Amino acid sequence: MKHALLLLTAALLASPAAAAPGDEAEAKRLLMDSVGIASVKGRAQTPALARFYRDWLVKAGFAPADFEIAEMADTAMFHMVWHAAGKPKAAPIALTGHLDVVEANPADWKRDPFTAVEDGGYIFGRGVHDNKFDIAAMLATLARLKAAGFKPRRDIHLFLSGDEETDGVTSAAQAKRAKALGIEYMLNSDGGGGALDAAGKPFAYRLQGAEKSYADFTLTLTDPGGHSSTPTASNAIARMGLVAARIAGHRWPAQYNEITRASLADAGARRSDALGEAMRRFAANPADEGAIATLRANPGTIGQIATTCVPTMVNGGHAPNALPQKVTLTVNCRIFPGTTIAAVQAELARIAEDPGISFSTGIDWPVTPASPLRPDVTAAVQAALAARDPALKATPGMDAGATDSVFWRALGIPSYGVSGLFMRPEDSFSHGLDERVPASALAPALTHWEILLRRLAG
Repeated sequence: MKHALLLLTAALLASPAAAAPGDEAEAKRLLMDSVGIASVKGRAQTPALARFYRDWLVKAGFAPADFEIAEMADTAMFHMVWHAAGKPKAAPIALTGHLDVVEANPADWKRDPFTAVEDGGYIFGRGVHDNKFDIAAMLATLARLKAAGFKPRRDIHLFLSGDEETDGVTSAAQAKRAKALGIEYMLNSDGGGGALDAAGKPFAYRLQGAEKSYADFTLTLTDPGGHSSTPTASNAIARMGLVAARIAGHRWPAQYNEITRASLADAGARRSDALGEAMRRFAANPADEGAIATLRANPGTIGQIATTCVPTMVNGGHAPNALPQKVTLTVNCRIFPGTTIAAVQAELARIAEDPGISFSTGIDWPVTPASPLRPDVTAAVQAALAARDPALKATPGMDAGATDSVFWRALGIPSYGVSGLFMRPEDSFSHGLDERVPASALAPALTHWEILLRRLAG
């Protein structure tokens, strides 16, 4: 009998422990498996990823009836609700992310972008950062809470859009659905996040509470043209060149909101150079012309204090020996919250100083105000950060780009980027070659999401 017990003990010690629901190992496997489903526009695999996530959550104990996957063309929308235990004691909240990732050419990568690989302390693969890391962390946290017997006091909705990287059609549709459901606010896994220093120590965290809107303007000039041996003063390429130079050289009026002032004040406090001084001065007095000039001269800060518009594409002419009959110029604008697209177009027309130009817009997303800094959300984020490092402080921030949050804010639903990912700035290759995340980032991200959900829904 004693011999048998010794054999049994030895066998148990030799066998790997079974993964606990939602633990780090399970979250890592979920992340790496999801990278293998190439949820890129045109590949028709995004619906498969939605079904993969649904099946994983059903296996974790969530009811199949609480899921809805709407498939369309080659993409899909994912929706799950974890109902409150008994009568809800608060309005519902939403967790969001996106299923789709940007395209990647395997010939350009050192590794197959759609086969996740762990190497040198990092997990490599397309979408591993944007946005599959935090989706894996959110799903694993939901599974962990479910296994622990967590009883939400409010409905928790999980929305995953299918075309955030491209058209935003599913993103807009889900925002409308959330509005109809009475969602009080949204926690976006695709925004915010923390920074590590060179030694791997966390030193900053940005709580995303605002985004600039995106718009592409196409400016068109037409001309009768003619033979290149008989030049005219109305040469369309020459005229458009002057217009492009005027737009590139224009500096839009300085703007601010409570989020950008807080962000600049915090960033300025961390610097001892002239740029840091300008940040601090602008935060104290947004009319400080000297501070504005310094911030405008820096590519990293000009977008934090104003709308920016830059020429990005030009096309014109039809033959090397003919005067151009048509020229188009694309101007990409990142619009400060609260500024309308119509106002930006009117200003571009004024800057152009050429009445012969016609304007049209391509992709244009809603223009939205900053979200109010809710005390309950900021306190929950701060509690999550304290668990990681008591010295960390959440700083509100504005993204220069746009995420799904823009559609939610447009409908009056406050939205907050609260990613649990911390990484070194030099390791960020989102949308680029050899996209990666630190493998060690998963465990603290699970704690981050668990504290958020327990504080806000428990």
